[in-house]
Amino acid sequence: MEASATSRAKERAHAWLFRLGKVEPGEVFLHRSRVYILPNKAGGAFAMLVLVLLIGSINYNLGLGFGLTFLAGSIGVVDMVLTYRNLAHLHLRSARVPDVFAGEEARFELLVINRTRRDRFALRIDFPTATVTGKLARRQYSTAHTIDVAAGESGSVRLAVPAPARGVLAAPRVRLLTRFPLGLFTAWSYWAPDARAIVYPTPEALDTPLPMAGRPGGQAGSGPGNDEFAGIRTYQPGDPMRHMAWRQIARLDLELGGTLATKQFEGSAQHDVVLDFQQLPASLDVEVRLARMTRWVLDAERAALPYAFRLGSLVLDAGSGPAHQAACLRALAQFGLPAGSGGALP
Repeated sequence: MEASATSRAKERAHAWLFRLGKVEPGEVFLHRSRVYILPNKAGGAFAMLVLVLLIGSINYNLGLGFGLTFLAGSIGVVDMVLTYRNLAHLHLRSARVPDVFAGEEARFELLVINRTRRDRFALRIDFPTATVTGKLARRQYSTAHTIDVAAGESGSVRLAVPAPARGVLAAPRVRLLTRFPLGLFTAWSYWAPDARAIVYPTPEALDTPLPMAGRPGGQAGSGPGNDEFAGIRTYQPGDPMRHMAWRQIARLDLELGGTLATKQFEGSAQHDVVLDFQQLPASLDVEVRLARMTRWVLDAERAALPYAFRLGSLVLDAGSGPAHQAACLRALAQFGLPAGSGGALP
């Protein structure tokens, strides 16, 4: 109990001292008050060396000793100023965050923009306290990248953090650190980027057949051979490749304005794939049903089959393609989770 109280007190003191707060949307500027600097172990050893030189020069009245002492002290001061200036006045912005499946790593892309006339060297960027909870054991996870950013240019890094459970994963606090040029001082700053990764449910490992006409795992009453040919129409996104009218397409010159064509069959609606969460057995766990729905979405996309999607109050008409797939997977990712868990889906 005492340990937890001490830990909370340290966190509060740390948040107050380094002005840690809520996420910072948009572009962030590292002004002077956001950059902290202290001597590190090498700097402490160097300071002790300067002190010894000073004491020896005073005791033995060594003119060259005083010169060496003041030269070494000047080098330390110059290194402190250059280390501070190597980090100050940078601009930070979060970039694209790809969606991932639970159990994978979420990779947050962060941009470091240098609008000054000075090159920046050896900037270390990491997640210093990314704590993983949930299905994975609680542990500290941190990756670091070091980049150089030329004057007037920008650099990017991708920091990875485990995504153990579905939902919306917010980026941990970012630390920027540098010891350039001599390594006697450490300058650092913190940043809370407004970046989120959408974590989809892990697809079910079992190869369960796609449901037809809303019957989970079932097949339609009649096969494709029973459909009657109804004519040719203009191609629409989501039409299966097996319905393409290849003979008509071969006679067209697409560069001159010709359009793709698709065969149309009567009764084909009987074979539409319908992914309905309510039609799955109630005996299955919610996460198992979400995993099966995820597997069906991926299988339908792989087979180029249009599919309708029903999850709670969300009803999507039959379709396919990246946008339709993303809408379905994002709904599965946040199904049943509290509204404030990680933020709203974009």
